[in-house]
Amino acid sequence: MEKIVLPEIQNYNQIDVYLANGGFESARKAFTQTTDDIIDQVKKSGLRGRGGAAFSCGLKWSFMPKTTDKPKYLCINGDESEPGSFKDRQIFEDNPFQLIEGAIITCYAIGARVAYLYIRGEYHKWIKLMQSAIDEAYSRGFLGAKMKETFSTDFSCELYIHKGAGAYICGEESSLMNSIMGLRGYPRVKPPFPAQNGLWGCPTTINNVETITNIPAIIKNGWEWFSKIGAPKHPGTILFGISGHVNKPGLYELPSGTLLTDIIFNYADGIPGNKKIKCVIPGGTSMPPLRGDQLEGVRMDAESLKAAGSSIGTGGIMVMDEDTNLLKVLLRIAHFYHHESCGQCTPCREGTGWMEKTLHRIDEGKGSSADLDLLISVANNIEGNTICALGEAAAWPVKFMIERFRDEFEKHVGKDISIPVPNKVHSMRGTAVPLEDIQK
Repeated sequence: MEKIVLPEIQNYNQIDVYLANGGFESARKAFTQTTDDIIDQVKKSGLRGRGGAAFSCGLKWSFMPKTTDKPKYLCINGDESEPGSFKDRQIFEDNPFQLIEGAIITCYAIGARVAYLYIRGEYHKWIKLMQSAIDEAYSRGFLGAKMKETFSTDFSCELYIHKGAGAYICGEESSLMNSIMGLRGYPRVKPPFPAQNGLWGCPTTINNVETITNIPAIIKNGWEWFSKIGAPKHPGTILFGISGHVNKPGLYELPSGTLLTDIIFNYADGIPGNKKIKCVIPGGTSMPPLRGDQLEGVRMDAESLKAAGSSIGTGGIMVMDEDTNLLKVLLRIAHFYHHESCGQCTPCREGTGWMEKTLHRIDEGKGSSADLDLLISVANNIEGNTICALGEAAAWPVKFMIERFRDEFEKHVGKDISIPVPNKVHSMRGTAVPLEDIQK
């Protein structure tokens, strides 16, 4: 995978290089302003979360109570377990100090004295790199008690890395908090929301790594500057990770609203062998796929992709050429979400398993056309019926892949294959359930 490095600033991951290019001056500037001013600037900038939901960052910050007798916390979500997404690890490797500076400004704005950087457990290399950068920031007085002297302020904050344990579900914000607290990574029912009841029952704000890394540039250049980059309703640059059947896969920082076809053909240099595109997943595997003949005019921002029938997600673009077996692709995706379901919600726990089993049956040549309708039905019954969004993450690829590529899936099934129906259905936990009860 090709690594994009800006030639004009080499070794930006070294603290002396970062300082020579204005590093930590945004934090210094922020400390001369009120916290309300900082929040207002971020809100006016239009910065939206880069973790998938694309929610207004400044608005989320404003939910934190102004006065409370409890400590406040910041959680930075670097779990990055979404298949197809690899942007956060590049920030850990190439731009760690801008992330740290963003965390400092965010803590000041929301009144948090402690921040936790939650990093995916499999990211051993990047955890070490970030810990080294944090240690350097402490030694230079940019974190901890020495901040008061370095920045001539009464404010100080601590930043700790929390290593995940390899669970995709902990990318969900409430599961992430439970994981930090030493509890099982189960999503919480909302309300209450994290700003009211977060870590250890205290007010907490959760933002993605890329979101936080944008903060120093907004404070340095002003909210007007940021708001004029890219799509008006989803401004700024976005880190697009493109993979699959392209000549130059890699990570590209581009203005939001860039044409999807420009990213594929102008930046990633097109498809090997000049083959046709069959399918593109625009934001990681949990997002609805798009047909290759539906890409014209599609722009990579939240509003445009919503209109096209998908979502920006994490900006992980996965390209599949005309020779791709989409049944194999969908089976692999379904296996992932079945494996990663935490099991708390019955529709997700049971439904992900049934979808994977049904796809296996089709892949083995034992499926019927009715199985395709069954898969869509199961997906519809998962969607909207779970505590967290993993239900939609599992359901959408199955539902939309079959609906949008029905002709291809029909090639894998027989029209007249009859499937014996038992009078009892055994759940995945082995409990026999009368069929009539299921049908009710």
